[in-house]
Order: sequence, then C-alpha cells, then structure tokens
Amino acid sequence: MNLHEANDNAIEPNKARGKGKGSGKGKSKGPRKRKKRGLIWLFFVLLFAVVCAVVGYLLVILNGERLLTANINKLNLDTASIVVDRNGNQVANLYVSEGNREFVPFNQIPKLLSDAFVATEDKRFYEHSGIDLLGIGRALVKDVIARSAVEGASTITQQLAKNLFLNADKTIFRKGTEASLALALENHKSKEEILELYLNRIYFGRGQYGIKTAAKYYFNVSNLEDLKIWQIATLAGIPKAPNVYNPRSNPEKSMERRAVVLSLMEDQGLITAAEKEAAAKVVYDPDSVPEKKGKYLTYLDYVVEEAKDKTGLTEEELLSSGYTIKTTIDMKAQSAMETAFANDALFEENNKDGTMPQAAMIIMDQHDGSLIAMVGGRDYSKKGYNRVTKPRQPGSSFKPIAVYGPAIETGDFFPWSTVQDVKQCFNNYCPTNSNSKNKYRGEIPMSEAIKESRNVSAVWLLNQIGVKTGMDFAKRLGITLDPQDRNLAMGLGGLTYGATPLEMVNAYAAFANGGTLQDPHSILSITDRNGDSIYTYKEPKAKQVMSETTAYYVTQLMQGVVQKGGTGVNAAISGRTVAGKTGTTQNANGAGNRDIWFVGYTPEWTAAVWYGYDKTDETHHLSSNSGEAAKMFSSVMSKALSGKKKQSFPVPEGLKPQEKLPGIDGLRASYDSAAHIVQLEWTTVEGEGITYKVYRKEASEADFKQMAEISDSTLEDMTIEAGKTYTYYVTSVQSSKKLESEPSEQATLEIPAGEPVVTPSPGEEGGEVVPPSEAPSEQPPEGGNGGEVIPPVESPSPSPGEGESPTPSESIPVIEQPNP
Repeated sequence: MNLHEANDNAIEPNKARGKGKGSGKGKSKGPRKRKKRGLIWLFFVLLFAVVCAVVGYLLVILNGERLLTANINKLNLDTASIVVDRNGNQVANLYVSEGNREFVPFNQIPKLLSDAFVATEDKRFYEHSGIDLLGIGRALVKDVIARSAVEGASTITQQLAKNLFLNADKTIFRKGTEASLALALENHKSKEEILELYLNRIYFGRGQYGIKTAAKYYFNVSNLEDLKIWQIATLAGIPKAPNVYNPRSNPEKSMERRAVVLSLMEDQGLITAAEKEAAAKVVYDPDSVPEKKGKYLTYLDYVVEEAKDKTGLTEEELLSSGYTIKTTIDMKAQSAMETAFANDALFEENNKDGTMPQAAMIIMDQHDGSLIAMVGGRDYSKKGYNRVTKPRQPGSSFKPIAVYGPAIETGDFFPWSTVQDVKQCFNNYCPTNSNSKNKYRGEIPMSEAIKESRNVSAVWLLNQIGVKTGMDFAKRLGITLDPQDRNLAMGLGGLTYGATPLEMVNAYAAFANGGTLQDPHSILSITDRNGDSIYTYKEPKAKQVMSETTAYYVTQLMQGVVQKGGTGVNAAISGRTVAGKTGTTQNANGAGNRDIWFVGYTPEWTAAVWYGYDKTDETHHLSSNSGEAAKMFSSVMSKALSGKKKQSFPVPEGLKPQEKLPGIDGLRASYDSAAHIVQLEWTTVEGEGITYKVYRKEASEADFKQMAEISDSTLEDMTIEAGKTYTYYVTSVQSSKKLESEPSEQATLEIPAGEPVVTPSPGEEGGEVVPPSEAPSEQPPEGGNGGEVIPPVESPSPSPGEGESPTPSESIPVIEQPNP
C-alpha cells in the first residue's frame, strides 16, 4: 500500500467520527446537564437530611432535657402501691412496708459485681453517650426480620430511663422518648452515678428492688463484698426477665441463665475459665435462706397477677407506681383461713423425711364472683407455688358436676329417683365401692347414692345419660375436659389433668346461685397516685348454665351429704345451712390416698378445700380421708361467716312436687312349724307396674338385706334357722318412674326350736311391731370421719357408707403434679 492510500484510510475514520459527532451535536449536552442537575438535587437532599438530623438530634436532646426537668423528682425512690378491701380499708403495701429496697452507694458495690452487669446488659456502657448506635442497628435488623419489635437494644442508661419515667411498651415513640431521656441523663450524670441509680432501682423479682436487697433476699448476704462469683452471675442474670430467672421461682432456668452470664464474664476477661466452670456447677438451695412470712401472701400475689393481666402493666410498675388497688378480699375470712392453716392439729403429721402434707383453700361469693379469701399452701411464701390454681384429681367431688347435675338437668331423674348399686361391668370398666362390707345395695334412691358416695351408682347413672352429656355440663360450669376424659371414669373424678380448687369453687358456686355462673375476680378497680382510673371491673353478663330447678335439686342432694350418715358430716356448721361433697382419690399403687377434697357452700359463700402432697408416691401419701378436708371447711367457714347475715338458697317457682309411692300397711309375719317357713303378707298398693321388695335381717347381722322383689303381696321365707330371730320390712317399687316407697313397719319373730310362734299383724294381740325410728341402725359417731370409709347398709334407710376412692383396678388415669 502506497503513502497516499494509507493517508486516505487514516482520514476516513476521522471523517466518520466527525460526521457522527456533528450529527449528534444537539444531544451531546443532555446527559451532562441531567447528571449535573442530579448531583445538585442529591447535594440538597443530603444537605436537607443533615439539617433534619441535626434538628432532630437537637429536638431529641431538648425533649430529653424537658422530660428530665419535669420529672426530676422521680430520681427519688418510688411510691409503693397499696391494696385495699372493697370498703377502702388498707390491706397491705405491696413492697415498701416490707422493707425490700435498700440503697447502697456505688463505692460499696464491688467492681466485679458492677462489671458483671455491664458485661451482661451493656458491654459498651463506658463507650457510648447513652445510646448504642451499633446495638440499635442490630436490633433494627432483627425487628425487620421478625416484622415486629422483638429486640430492645436498650443500654443501661435507657433501661434506667424506662424504669424511672416510662412504661414497657415496645413502640417507636416510646423508644424515641427513652433515647432522649438517656441522652439527658448522660449529660447530667456520670457513668458511676448512672450505674449506681440503675443497680439500686432495678427489679430482681419477687418484690425485691436493688442489688443489696436482692443479695440479702436470695443469698442472705448483707455485705456485697461477700458475694461469690456464682451469686454475682445469678444476680446479673435476673433483670432480663425477673419473674423467670430469679432462683427462688425457677431454680433450673436461673441456673441456665447464670451459665450465659458466666460465659459473657469470661469473654470480657472478668473471670477465668476455671472460675466459670466452678460457678456454673453450684446448685441453689432456696431452703438455705429462710423467707420472711407476711400476711395474705397468696391473695396479694393473685391480685398482682390479675392486675398484670387486666392492665398490661409490668409487675415492677404495679408495685412501685403508687397505685391503689381495690380488691374483693374479706380480711376476717382471710385471717380465719390463715389461722386454720397454721394449726398443725388440722393436718396429718409430716412425712418421716420431713416433707409436709400440703393443702389449699379458696372462698368465693357465688352471687357476684368475688374472691373472698385464699391460701395456696401451708408454707406459702411470696410469689410461691399457689396450689389454688394447680390441677389435682377431684375424685367424688366431681360427681355433682359430671353425673348428678347433668342427670337432673335432663328432666328424667330427680333426687327421689332410684339408681342401681349392683356389682357390674360397663364393657371393660368395672367400678367398685370401697365399703368394707355389704358393698352393694341394689336399687337405692339417688339421695342415698350421693350421700354415701356410691361409685357404682354414679357410673351407672352416667352410663344412662351418656358421657357426652356429663362433659358438656362440666364445660358449661367452666371445666373443659381433655378428649381422653370421654369415658365413664370421668364420673368418679378420674381425669387426665384434673381440676383446680379455683375451678371447683366456681362450678359449685353455680349450684349455690340458682344455676347462674359468675366470673371469678379479685380486683374491683385500680387508680393512680392522682386518683385517675387505670382499671375498673365490668361485670360480664352472668351465664345461666343450668335450670334453677336443677340447681335446687342438686343442692338438696348435697345437703344430705353433710347430715348424719353422710360422708361430709364433718363440714356441718352450727346454725348454718351447708351443702357439699367429699372427694378422695387413691394413690396409684393403692397405698394411702392421693387427694382428699371437700367442696361446699352455704347460702352466702362457696369454698373448696384440697389436701395432699405435691408429689405423691409410695412413701408420700395421705392416710386420712376427706372427712379431714370437711373439718377444715367447717373450721374456716364458721369463723368467716360469724356475724354475717344468714341467707337462703333460691327456690325456683313451679317446683315439681316429689313423687312418692304409698307405703306398705298390714305387714304380717307368721311361722309354720310343720313346713318350717315364715309366711309374709301385706296389703297391696294401687298403681301400674307395682312390685314389692322384701328386706330381712337376722338379729346378729348389722344390716338389712334385700331377699326378693315380687309382684304378689305374699312371700314364703324358707331360708330360716331354728332358734334365731328375724326382722322384716317391705317397700313398694314402680320401676318405670324409678320410685321406691318408704319402708313399711317392721315385723320381728323368733323361730323356736320346738313349738311354732305366730306374730300377728300390727294391732292384733301379741303382735310385735318395731317402728322404723326404733330399728337398729349403725351410724358413724358424732365428730367422726363422716362415714368416708364406713361399710354400707343394704337398706334404703339412711346409713353410713362411702364409695369415694376409685381402686387401681378401675384404670382411672393419674397425672403426676409438678413440684413447686
């Protein structure tokens, strides 16, 4: 290629580029201008953002200063909240009167102790100015991921600000205010002063405020210099969740949290690995530190829990913000209950290993649901194990709820209806009565079946009405059963998870209140220190869970239980009308009793009593029966109701009169020496389907036994023996209506060894007639055990007996209760 060609080739591209440039001359400046304008806008946006940030920061600072100045008095100790009764009489200060806050200056707080809190709660405490931006960024990321405010990211200064001035809501507004106060605090206080305020105000659970008070309460350590590493780590772990991580309430969770704190302390060079391992192994023993007892502890703890639920406030806020909490407590009843629970004579002796048999009791006003008094255990301590709210097996005290109440509600049964008390199996379920002799009485009135707590009768009746009917009725009374309870064992109180004394007292209150179920509550109102209302109880519409007639009839049935010959005779109160039911469950291995109950009511109040061990096993069980629980009911309620105006149980209108069959007249017994038989005759009773039951008792026997049921009015007894004396009586029966008459007059004759002896009819010369009132009848001694395990009498006349305890063969599920 020559030089000319090379130049031509070189020129062409330049032309091409020149042409392209020239052709786009009008557009080449557009992108530059847009870019320039974009940079200008970005500059102003950034400038505006910086200005907003500066202004916002200044506003945050000013807001924090304003709030701190307005509330500077809150740097002083908090005001105790108080609890009063419905009349405004003070019941208790929630913490100040108990002295559970003690101030300690910073120079008396060991460095390792304060460093442990910094390591656990805010490791950059000495580096930031009240707000940890890195922590906030980390929290925002977690909140975005969780789509809710789950991460607090609060510094120690922010926690102090929240404790002093704010509530515990996790909202952006509250967090902003918290941050502004934190900055103001950092501006006015040194780090040591902030940490001093924090450690003296932080809540450590169970009503304890401040590090020194917590050390005394949990470890009996007055001088903080004496705290061991494991104790320091335990205390530092509590503030994250005081009710969860304090060692008295949850020793295991506290130990787990302690391990986390020890790891943080090791990571930051506060302790060695060996010290960490040694401290992590220590097991806290709550019994090593005696806890001071106070009055009304169970009730006050229940009030605080209810207040937390109703208001959303934290426990710390409720205790220390100067609230006035008006409650439904009756201090006379509460004192009577606590005095009774302190009387060891009302309980069995402690187990050989020193374990104390436990108990719980609660009283409720059935008319409005007010909780009058409660004790959660014999050795109950503040924030302790409240057995009033813990489920146990209710045994026969569940029969009115699952059997007799729903049976009467169907309209097919009445207190005078007859039920079967015959040894039998229902498919593979074979209940038994626990009476020592004459266990089964055949057909008996329902009133006798419940009075003597006959197990077979209750199961037979539940089978008649259907298990679903019983479960539905219990649910209406506030006790929702597990699907596994859909079996006949439910009728004897053999439940998967049991029922709590609170649930039982509420259910029985419906019987006492004409079938109306109320809402149990302990708080009427809460006002702040200025008198402004924080919460007011609004009574929900009462639920009519059964007919008034059913409630009345069940009450009649349970009145018989506390009368002579009934299992709950020990619950009787002089001058008061009482109705109720005993309950006993056996230990799983058959050794002793697991739970004993009495749940009952007067026209004024309803109460539930439970006795038992927290954990029942071969060596920890009760030897006493439900008569002891009935004694506790009587002891407490008689004093609690003393001086209280007597009321009456509601009587429904249009009550169906009791159906009765006419009794038998003209019973005649004669001896035919030739045939060696006794001939019985009596007058017939008018009516359809009438049959006659004949009962006999030989002089050496304790009880009558049914010997026949016939349709004729004559009977020949060929099973007699010479030289013995026999007594007879007869009843009329109408099976279609489940009715049986009162016993006839009794006829007695002696079978001679030689000449025949004739006993004429009543009124004839030489006739021997023993009226029912003079008939031999075995009754439990006054003040005895209420007939709880006394043998039955095979007669429709009142007699002692008990079918309380389901035996192991009944295969009733037993669920172990948790340790407190």
